[in-house]
Amino acid sequence: MKKFTSVCVLIFLAVWIAPSFESKEKGEIIAFAAAGPSANLESVARGGLLYDTWWKVVPGATEPKQDHPLWSSQTTNKRKGSVTWRCKECHGWDYKGKDGAYGSGSRYTGFAGIWAGAQKNSVDELAAILRGSSNAAHNFSSVLRPSDMTDLANFLKHGLINMAQHIDYKTKKPIGGDASRGKAQYSVCGACHGPDGKKLNFGSQKQPEYVNTIAKANPQEFLHKTWVGQPGSNPAMPAALVLGWNLKQVVDVLAYAQTLSEK
Repeated sequence: MKKFTSVCVLIFLAVWIAPSFESKEKGEIIAFAAAGPSANLESVARGGLLYDTWWKVVPGATEPKQDHPLWSSQTTNKRKGSVTWRCKECHGWDYKGKDGAYGSGSRYTGFAGIWAGAQKNSVDELAAILRGSSNAAHNFSSVLRPSDMTDLANFLKHGLINMAQHIDYKTKKPIGGDASRGKAQYSVCGACHGPDGKKLNFGSQKQPEYVNTIAKANPQEFLHKTWVGQPGSNPAMPAALVLGWNLKQVVDVLAYAQTLSEK
C-alpha cells in the first residue's frame, strides 16, 4: 500500500507541477484556471460528486428510499427510489436535461437542464435554487448542508463541461481526442483501473462494466467522472480538475479508453 501510494503521489505531482490551463471559450469552462486556492478547485470537484450521488458524499447521509417529490410530475422515466434524487437523473450527464442526451430513451423525463441557468445565475442564486427559491419541491435543505449546497453551486457555476463540444452525440466518439496522447495520460488512471481497464468491475460478474464500457456506452458520464471523480470510491478517485488537467487531456483519455478491448 505504501509503495502504491508513493507511486500515485509521484504521478499526481508530475501532472500538477506543469498543468496546461486554457481560458474560458464559447461559454464553456475549459479549465478552472482563475479559481485561486486549491480549496476552490476541491469545492467544485466535490460539487460534481454531489451532482452524481450526494448521499455517498455527505457525512451521515442516508440513501433515500422514496421518490423525489418532483418525480411524480413526469411519467416517462420509470425508475424509482434513490435514483430519482440524483441530479444527473433529471438533468443528465451533459447538464442539459430534455435538450441533451436524455432527450429521448428510457431516461427521458422532460425536465429542463441546468446548463443555461448555471451560466446566468451567481453561486448564491444557484444555492438558493437548491433551497427551493424557485420551486419549493426542489428544496434539498433536508438532505444537504449549507456547505454542501455551496459546493454543488460552485460546480454548477464553475465546473460544467459543454459536452457537445467534445463528444459527437450520434457516434459517441470524442471530438478531437488523441488516443496516443490519452494512453500516456491514462497511466494515472491505470494505477487503480489496470492497464487494460479491467481491474475494477463496476457491474456484476454476469454483466461486467469497466472503464471502456462507460467510455463507449456513455461518454458524457465518462467525462464527468474523470473531471470530478467517483463518489464513494475507496481509495478516493482523484479529480482531473484538481490534478490540473485540462479538458483536452480528459478527452484524450476518453479516446484511449474507447480503444481498450472488451474481452
